[in-house]
Amino acid sequence: MNTPLRRVGMAMMVMIVLLLGNATWVQVINADEWRKNSLNRRVLLDEYARKRGLITVADGTVIADVKETTDRLRYLRVYNNGPVYAQVAGYLSVTYGTSGMERVENDLLNGSDDRLLARRVSALITGRDPVGGNVQLTLDAKVQQVAYDQLTAKGFTGSVVAMKPGTGEILAMVSTPSYDPNRLASHDSNEQQAAWKALTAPDNGNPLINRATQGLYPPGSTYKVVVAAAALADGKNKDAQYTAAGTINLPGTSNAPFPNFNGQPCGPGQTVSMETALAKSCNTAFGEMAGQVGKSKLTTQSNKFGFNNDDLRVPLAVETSSLGAIPDEAALYQSGIGQRDVRVTPLQNAMVAATIANGGKRMQPYLVSKILGPDLKSIEDTKPDDVDTAMSSANAGVLRDMMIQSEVNTGGEGRLSNIQVASKTGTAEVGGSSEESRNKAPHAWYIAFAPAQKPEIAIAVIVENGGDRGLGATGGKVAAPIGRAVMNAYLVGR
Repeated sequence: MNTPLRRVGMAMMVMIVLLLGNATWVQVINADEWRKNSLNRRVLLDEYARKRGLITVADGTVIADVKETTDRLRYLRVYNNGPVYAQVAGYLSVTYGTSGMERVENDLLNGSDDRLLARRVSALITGRDPVGGNVQLTLDAKVQQVAYDQLTAKGFTGSVVAMKPGTGEILAMVSTPSYDPNRLASHDSNEQQAAWKALTAPDNGNPLINRATQGLYPPGSTYKVVVAAAALADGKNKDAQYTAAGTINLPGTSNAPFPNFNGQPCGPGQTVSMETALAKSCNTAFGEMAGQVGKSKLTTQSNKFGFNNDDLRVPLAVETSSLGAIPDEAALYQSGIGQRDVRVTPLQNAMVAATIANGGKRMQPYLVSKILGPDLKSIEDTKPDDVDTAMSSANAGVLRDMMIQSEVNTGGEGRLSNIQVASKTGTAEVGGSSEESRNKAPHAWYIAFAPAQKPEIAIAVIVENGGDRGLGATGGKVAAPIGRAVMNAYLVGR
């Protein structure tokens, strides 16, 4: 064989090897990535040819169903009572993909999950159409509906999260404004695009965001229960004395006032007890308390409640709550009242309330109670997980009793009859400077649990930017009535 032919032969061999290598990469090594690529029309058609699994709530009510069609995409996703569950269930869209539980549990719902392998093989052998698995959530339909109605009745932007303190089961997770996921699930591309354009409009309030898990807010005075827990762990008791002054200067400054609400003193004397300071939500006392506890111990206590957890999944991903930077003692005072750089999700604040209610034990919050096969037989049940001891049971009892006094001192409507509640309100300033904050309506918070002595439900409520009270909003006036109504919906008749 002459030299030119050998060169041609070698070049052909190299090209064949490269082609085989590329085919192996695409079809074997990288197959899963290509299969899941949103632009892969073939996979999309295959998924819509299979009956997708259901998403149900605790009592079996179906919130994400399927309907057979006569168009090219055989099955249509249908959301029952869509806006009430939108941010949790999410959406399934031909154009815009998935969100919420539809995304997190996509492999199970579309039938490709490894846990369904035996069922897929059985369907192949018997000639039956493959069917996806089902997801049962922990949500209580009644509690979820009341939480949604309470927020939407006055057009509030905000969130409600309710949990079982002893297990971590999430009973309600609502975010408003909400939307109807059925429009995104439509097989009509024009309707999908119109819905997406409306939902992503700059002035539409970001309804696609799940504020319960993705919203980060200054917690305001609700954070004072964490500071109180740190002080109790540091050896203080409910009678420990702190300043009652209406206004003090931040340490290290000569003219940086640090006032109570309306600048009023917390009592007739020079000092006030921790119990009274919590009941009256005294900023000056809690600034001083945080200063005495110190940055290190306050950070440790916050972390025990779940702050700075980058890996929290419920299984929806959760933004990380944190204290932010505390460069000096003045910043420590400001952080001690839940301002400056302290940021929490509504879920995190519900976890704080639930942990105190549970005698100091922090449970892992979760949304999925069961994974079910196509035949509705259980494949996997979620078991409660005790992840940390945030405080001793004795200190949790002391803090509970102080929160009972806080509820007694809190105004607002909807007090529960014959049910004792432990709570803390918060009125969180919004804005970078004190001048800017005074010109912006505050966020209104309410965290609570009930019955106080044997808690069955813990809750966090936030209403953004004052709700219907504007600059005059407080947690007691705006958020507390919502929280009480939700707790009442769960407790009455049980």
